[in-house]
Amino acid sequence: MKVDVLLGLQWGDEGKGKVVDVLTPNYDIVTRFQGGPNAGHTLEFNGEKYVLRSIPSGIFQGGKINIIGNGVVLDPLLFMTEAKELAQSGHDLTERLFVSKKAHLILPTHRLLDKANEAAKGKAKIGTTGKGIGPTYTDKVSRNGLRVGDILDNFQQKYEAAKKRHLETIASLNLLAIAKGGEPVSTDGLEDLEANWMEGIEYLKQFKFIDSEHVINNYLKDGKSVLCEGAQGSLLDVDFGSYPFVTSSNTICAGACTGLGVAPNKIGEVFGIFKAYCTRVGSGPFPTELFDETGAKIRTIGHEYGAVTGRERRCGWIDLVALRYTIMLNGVTQLIMMKSDVLDGFETVKACTAYKVNGKLTNEFPFSIEEGIEPQYVEMKGWNTDLSKCKSEDEFPQEFKDYIAFLEKELETPITILSVGPDRDQTILRKK
Repeated sequence: MKVDVLLGLQWGDEGKGKVVDVLTPNYDIVTRFQGGPNAGHTLEFNGEKYVLRSIPSGIFQGGKINIIGNGVVLDPLLFMTEAKELAQSGHDLTERLFVSKKAHLILPTHRLLDKANEAAKGKAKIGTTGKGIGPTYTDKVSRNGLRVGDILDNFQQKYEAAKKRHLETIASLNLLAIAKGGEPVSTDGLEDLEANWMEGIEYLKQFKFIDSEHVINNYLKDGKSVLCEGAQGSLLDVDFGSYPFVTSSNTICAGACTGLGVAPNKIGEVFGIFKAYCTRVGSGPFPTELFDETGAKIRTIGHEYGAVTGRERRCGWIDLVALRYTIMLNGVTQLIMMKSDVLDGFETVKACTAYKVNGKLTNEFPFSIEEGIEPQYVEMKGWNTDLSKCKSEDEFPQEFKDYIAFLEKELETPITILSVGPDRDQTILRKK
């Protein structure tokens, strides 16, 4: 058996959670392979709305096994809150959610480090969510991290050593922040945060800790099917995204191999998800961003606000230069277009097909997209139809069919699934 991978092709927020939920009945196991609780995957069905931060989006479909992989960074306090909310709504996870022993823990001081790092950067700050994701991955790479498996052996001593090191670093960063006219980060309230966090550690112990690399490969040997769920989007990949305005993990398909312990030859289908337009949260370059009424209209209709942070998302037309790039990086075999219905009321829609960089046209995503990029657009007639009522592609207006055909030609990859609304049922599987 192969592992199928589902990931975002833009700057995140593409709607991965909904599609994982829709596809889960086809799989035995659903896994998360990277990222932390800064990623909010929103699901809606049966009149209910759920936002998942660390727990895989396959948790709602029957008795499927769900695994938090080694590439994920886990905050026990936020995990406890999330799991308890799901349990109260009738979704008990203890028997079918497994956690990799090699997943790294987000400590209370990691959050303070996150804020201190941002304060020390002054005006050059990245615009992180302040959840401690970056500092946790920094500890991982510098070989100073604490992992889920460490909970089982002499944990308090390991924790105190990490905390001491973090507090020393925060003190140094505070001096930098003050020198730049900024505010130092206070450690007041750390004891209360620690107490709640340690409660999360005790709560986490009721779940099964596993050597996920062995477990997943044994499932494959037994003929079980596995779906891997990514967080954030490919343009936030730490190597290939719009650096330095990126996340701290590999969000592309290769991250599924390192984040789960799955060999490259075990990767099967790669589902790439994108919106019919483009959004971005936080700082960083965004070539097709709209600063006019059109951008505001897309934001309002699409409810483009962060699922976890509530931050307003920046909106713009679809960027096919960036999409071709991320399709290439991920080896995408099937495309999934989300939020097509958001563009229902536009007389015309645009798509960026090339960049003009310093006066020269290019179809390739450049080393830096921070300045000097002029997006080159193709304009098409809008469909002016309420797609949310469509039950099959036969009901699509011709203008929307033309838009789909145009994208498939430009991206050289089939669009096999279309979302025309937030609910699980508003998902259309196209005829092959």
